[in-house]
Amino acid sequence: MALITIFCYILFVLAAIVLIVVILLQEGRGGGFGEALGSHGRETFGVGSRGINTFTAVTAGVFLGSALLIHVLNRHQQGGSVLDESPSATEIPAPPSPQVPGTTPPTGG
Repeated sequence: MALITIFCYILFVLAAIVLIVVILLQEGRGGGFGEALGSHGRETFGVGSRGINTFTAVTAGVFLGSALLIHVLNRHQQGGSVLDESPSATEIPAPPSPQVPGTTPPTGG
């Protein structure tokens, strides 16, 4: 099980790095990092940029899928969540009873 988790983490980090680079290379309204590459950037990611958009969508899907798989595997290994456990009644201390000056505390008898 640990080998699958390690593979998912590696896939997650690689997808994140690829997404960062690909998104920076895409041309937005005001240009982008593709403009900094000069004419090569315009030729690669110019008018026919359908391929890069599809690649970005697939990479984003891999990123989200690996994130969900990491979450499921970690939750399965730990056996649940911290929120699943509720404190028992013996763990909660009773608040001290207020005492009025000049009175005696009540006895148990």
